[in-house]
Amino acid sequence: MAEACWYVVHTYSGYENKVKANIEKTIENRNLGDLILEVRVPLQDVTELRNGAAKTVQKKMFPGYVLIHMVMNEDTWFVVRNTRGVTGFVGPGSKPVPLSETEVTNLSAQSDNIQADFQVGDAVVVINGICKDKQGVIRSINPNKRMVTVVVNMFERDTPVELEFSDIRKI
Repeated sequence: MAEACWYVVHTYSGYENKVKANIEKTIENRNLGDLILEVRVPLQDVTELRNGAAKTVQKKMFPGYVLIHMVMNEDTWFVVRNTRGVTGFVGPGSKPVPLSETEVTNLSAQSDNIQADFQVGDAVVVINGICKDKQGVIRSINPNKRMVTVVVNMFERDTPVELEFSDIRKI
């Protein structure tokens, strides 16, 4: 018996969970559990900051794609390819290409992303630290460090101050 590999399937955008459910139902109906081992919609935890409050939500890592761990043969290819919402396998022509071990390992590693509801030029108020209750304007945003540079008026001068995302709230 051939070895199971991970394959990427392209779907209509927004249909990833429906495709996953349809494939899982087909696996159950046709007794393909030993050939199609797992269907996954890769998700990642993203921390969103809204008005100074951090909230963790799950978002799709690759909108429009589903990962399938399966033994590739004519039957499994036909089942997956003819599932409603699937546009095809990722690969040249009609030949699916399995993911390498490195790619699978990289997909398993969760990255902690953060998205903020503010941008450069937004007016904010500082809610923590020595500049608490001062208003300012965002000059720059560094999402990797989760820091912003806010220009606040201190001692009658515009002074840039580096703050964490959680230290400010949009006005």
